[in-house]
Formats: sequence, structure tokens, C-alpha cells
Amino acid sequence: MQKTMIASAALTLLLATTSLAQAETLKFLTWQLTEDTYGPWWEAVIAKFEETHPGDTVEATQIARQDFADTMMTQFAGGSPPDIVHLASFEYQPFAANGWLEDLGPWIEKAGLDLDGWAGQNLCTWEATTRCINLQYFAYIMGVNTALLEEAGLDVPKGWDEFIAAARALTKDVDGDGITDIYGTGLHLASGNNYINDMLNFVLDAGGSWTTPDGKPAFDTPEMVVAIDHWATLIREGLVPADTTGGDARQLFVEGKVAMRIENPGLAGVIETSASEEMKPNLTLVASPFDPPVGGASAIIGIPSEIPDERKQKVWDFIAIATSPEMQELFSEIVGAPAPRPGSVTEAVLASTPEYGLVVEAMEKAAAAGVDRVPVGLETHYNELASIVREEIQRMIIENRTAEDTAAVLQERVSALQ
Repeated sequence: MQKTMIASAALTLLLATTSLAQAETLKFLTWQLTEDTYGPWWEAVIAKFEETHPGDTVEATQIARQDFADTMMTQFAGGSPPDIVHLASFEYQPFAANGWLEDLGPWIEKAGLDLDGWAGQNLCTWEATTRCINLQYFAYIMGVNTALLEEAGLDVPKGWDEFIAAARALTKDVDGDGITDIYGTGLHLASGNNYINDMLNFVLDAGGSWTTPDGKPAFDTPEMVVAIDHWATLIREGLVPADTTGGDARQLFVEGKVAMRIENPGLAGVIETSASEEMKPNLTLVASPFDPPVGGASAIIGIPSEIPDERKQKVWDFIAIATSPEMQELFSEIVGAPAPRPGSVTEAVLASTPEYGLVVEAMEKAAAAGVDRVPVGLETHYNELASIVREEIQRMIIENRTAEDTAAVLQERVSALQ
């Protein structure tokens, strides 16, 4: 902590010396300003920036998540981007491809920012340059209904064989009316990129990957055939509710209608705020049954390439504050998830909630394995990939195709994207 305080004081002194130029207002768009966790953290970062830059202000604007990417694209295309670039990790790539994001390499080198071990930072590499700094990285865990497991005489499953056996045993028509009342697990089966995010659990477990290390589609490998078969089995056997979003599956879990749900650590907050007092004791977070767990960068920060150099310096100062030990520790404390900077989880934070250690362990496993939801080589086709995979899995089930045939079609269709 003493080292952190010294580093914070040094940062304050350094940044204060850059504030003698004409005062300016930096524009900052985000979808997180009104969130209970991320909002207070951003407020703290902004307050620190304004404290160290007398006269300068940050004009933060909340934009709805569903409108965010389109809003940012419109502003960049119109030549009036916000000064501070905040984007979801899976949507920054088109901005980089258009040359709209500054190469942060020189800034990082000049500042001496050590990104070694920084979770998810590899995603910010675009054409051998660093176009952003990752601000969030998470890994999947699993929520289980212990009452349902105990009733079925089951332990928490590990690996595919135990998971599918548990899903079959836990799927029940309780009242005998021919309609399933409790499902073994829940998946995102609606449209959107969360379809392939959920499916990635089974891809990784089978030893597969959407693409090869050099970015070529890898859908026709034996590992992917296994993954496709496992995913389709859950759907074909009716072990999951049909056409649900991830949010639907999460809600059914806290209502006791889905017995197991693999997803991001935000599930802890949903249990706390949405589960009934009667249900809460039955809902427990455990490690993902699959190793490595799904992980991924979630949001990034960067600098527009076309703004004046003086403003770039101030935006970099803002980034330096957000990525400082002080603010990264604060992130881990108030967001309830580990910040990507190594060493940002203090002992006090680790002991603050029972599941925090579980979340840290999952993140470390996923980061060490280099896991990210966005596939290498298909970064700018993420949403298209999700649509293609969902279409072909639906066709596989409706037409009773084999996993091998589906894998071959996917390989052809995804290859055409490149």
C-alpha cells in the first residue's frame, strides 16, 4: 500500500506539471456512467484527472449500450470523435482498421507503463501496433442450484461427461404435464454474439478454437466437430430452454428453473439483487466445469488519431490515471471484479466476498491460456460469425445433420468472410 501511495503521489506531481497549458474540456462517451459499479469508478478517475489538471474538465456522457457502437461510428466518420475513446473490446477493431485510433506504443514506452501480464492486453494489438489498453477482463464461472444437485444425488460436475450427465438428471417435468419445469442448464440461443460466447465453453473444453493462431478458420478440425456435437446435444435433448438470451437463462437460474448456468462473474450480483430470500441459500458459485474457462477482454480505452497533439497528451494523462495502481486497486474494490493490472487485488478485497477468490482464479487461468472471445483473424466479423454459427446449428438440428457435415459447411462459410 505504501508503494501505491508513493506511486500515486508521483503520478499527481507529474500530471500537474502538464496542466499549465490552456484549460480544455475532454469529451468522453461511455455506456457505464450510470451503472452501480463502473459509474463510481469512472467518477473517481475523472475527479483525479481534474484534480491534477486545474482548469481542465471531462464532459462525460451516458449512451445506451445498444446505441453505443453506432453513435461512436457516426462521430468518428463525421470527423468529431470524443477525446477519450471507450469501446467494447469486440467493437474497437473497425475503428483501428479505419486508422482512427492512435498507436499507443510510443506513449506507453515514454511513460514506462509495464503491460507484462496485463490481462487481455493482447487483444489491443492491431497490425503489430498497440491501439488501446484493456480495462476489463473476466472469465466464466458457474452458478449451481445446490438443492437440486443434492436432491439428484449429484456432486458439482467437472468436465463434459459429468456436466452432460448432470444436465440430463436435473432436467425435469415436475408436475407430469408434459412440459419441462426445470432445465439442466441454460444457454444464450437467441441471435447476437453471446451465442458464440456461450458456445466457446464447449469449444475450449474439446480442445478446439474458432481460428488457428495465424487467424485461419478452424471449424473442420476433430476438436470442433466434438464441440459442435456437444452443443447440439444440449439443444436436441431439450436440456436447455429454447431461444433464450443469456439474460433469460440467468433469470431462470435465480428463479430455480435452470439448475446450472455458466457465465461471467456478474451472476453474483444478479443472485444478490434478483433471487428471492428463499432461493438465495440454494444458489452457489463454483469454478467452471471446463478448463480453461472462457475469458475475454470487455472494454478498452484509447486516443483518437486525428485530435491535436496537446489534447492527445491530456487524454494520455487520463489513461495514465485510469491504469495507475491506485485506480486499478479501486476498480477491483468497487467493481467487484479483478482489474487487469497485475497485483491490483489487495488482501482486503480478496477477503471481501466468498466468491472473489474464485473469480480471480478463473481470470488468471483464462488469461494464462490466452483465451479471448474475439477470434484472431475474424475481429471485424465477430457479429457475422455469430450469425453464421447460429444459422448452421439451427439447420443441423432441424435437418438432422451430423456434426461433421455442419463443421464442413461452417468452414466454407466462415472462410468466405476473409
